[in-house]
Order: sequence, then C-alpha cells, then structure tokens
Amino acid sequence: MLFVAVCLISLAASAQVLEVVSMQKLPIPAKAEMKVAGVSPDGDYILLTSGSNKGLQRYDIASNTMTTLSEAEGAGYNVQVSKDGKEVVYRETYVGKDKLRKNNIIRKNFATKKEAIIARAQRSTSRMATSDNLKSVSIENRLIILKSNGLTTTLAPNGMNESYIWPSVSPDGSRICYYVAGQGCWVANIDGSNPQFISRDCRAAQWYDNNIIVAMADEDDGHFTTASAIVAYTLDGKKQVLTNDSMIAMYPYAAKNAIVFSTIEGATYMLNIK
Repeated sequence: MLFVAVCLISLAASAQVLEVVSMQKLPIPAKAEMKVAGVSPDGDYILLTSGSNKGLQRYDIASNTMTTLSEAEGAGYNVQVSKDGKEVVYRETYVGKDKLRKNNIIRKNFATKKEAIIARAQRSTSRMATSDNLKSVSIENRLIILKSNGLTTTLAPNGMNESYIWPSVSPDGSRICYYVAGQGCWVANIDGSNPQFISRDCRAAQWYDNNIIVAMADEDDGHFTTASAIVAYTLDGKKQVLTNDSMIAMYPYAAKNAIVFSTIEGATYMLNIK
C-alpha cells in the first residue's frame, strides 16, 4: 500500500477543515472504469461499480478480498448502506417484455447472507427504498424525494422549476445537501426550508459529519473531465482542498475517520482522517 504524506495532499492556501494523516491507495484488482459506489459506516468495506453503474462488488479492506453482489445494469447507482453496515440495498435494471426498463430493488444482508427482492418491477429510475428506518433522499423528475418512516415527500427547496441532483441526508437527519443544476451546492433543513448556498465547485457532495460535507471540484472541456479534486466544506463557509493536481479525484464517500474516492483511471484511494 502506498502512503502519501499530508504535505503532498494538503494545499497551503486552504483552511483546515479536516486533519488528513495519510492517503492510501487500495490494492484493488485492476478493472477498467472501476469507481466507488458506497462505503460502510466504519470504513471496513467499500462498494464498487463500473463507470456505467453496471454491477456491484464489495471490497473488504482488512482481507483484501472482493465479493460480487450483482452483475446487473444499474446496480451501482444510488446504493443505500444501513446504519450498522450489515445491509445494502441496490437496484437491478432490466428490460421487460413490454420493452420498458424496470428495476427490482434488492436487499442483501451480509450477516445472514440472505438476499430478498423488496420491490419488483419499478418503472422509476431513481427512487430507492432504504434498508432501515433512516431518512433517505433520491431524485425523481428532477425533484428531491424524501423517504422517512414509510412516508414519501417531494422537496424543491429552490423552487419547482429547478433541476436537483446528488442529494444526501446529514447523519443526524436534520439537513439535506443537494446540487442545483447551473447554480451549485446547497444545504437545507430536512423539510426543504432555509436553503443555504455552499459553493458552485462542490459536486456529488456527501456528509462527513453534521457540519462538514465532502465533494469533488471538477473541470471539463465539454467532453472529458480534465481536472478534479476532493474538497471539504463547513456549513459556515470554510473550504479545504484534500487532494492535489497529480490525480483526477472524483466521487468521494465518507466513513468514520475516512474518505474514499475514485480516480478517473479507476484506482481507489482512502484518506485517513484524525
């Protein structure tokens, strides 16, 4: 494993939001377009998928082993991990006899090794069920869908005419983070009230804790991603760049004392946080 000193990954111009003690390249078997799709709360395993979200695999860090959970289309999109890390919920997309794309929603319990279809043949491409009673958010028809204790609510904190992407719920369930196309990243109360602008360069944001979000600040030439860094923001406006321009780092996911992310080449890294 490769450990890179903090001085190589922290930029002096950034305010310190998180104390990064090392960066670790995980020895995952090489596979084209492999990217992170999720991480367990304790950071002991990572979920991986292809660049097109086909298939889902679990990589256990301690044993350096890979387990295939699904080879289906869409399995790596909007994966939900339970609070205790024992269950994962994912979709399997297929084309039915009516030639329409549909999704079965699958729940996998790692402790019992049991797998169950908890929703069959859904037409929705974005709505997901959760594996426990936690609040979760997804996107449907460009709006935010909040699921909480069996109830579904549509949220549009910045107005019904905006396009929303990349929503996530804070660990304490009190706030949501989301991106408005053409504007940037926002945080609002869980009911969609009091929207607060964070930054334009804060895409695919995930909560690290109740006051810090991690995201990617990416650039493109209209066709390809030309640069991308992992960044951290506090809700009061502090920013820290966590990776340097030696890599194109994308799509971070946060665990306890860790952040995992993919590079455009398909490598997987973990930032270890004090």
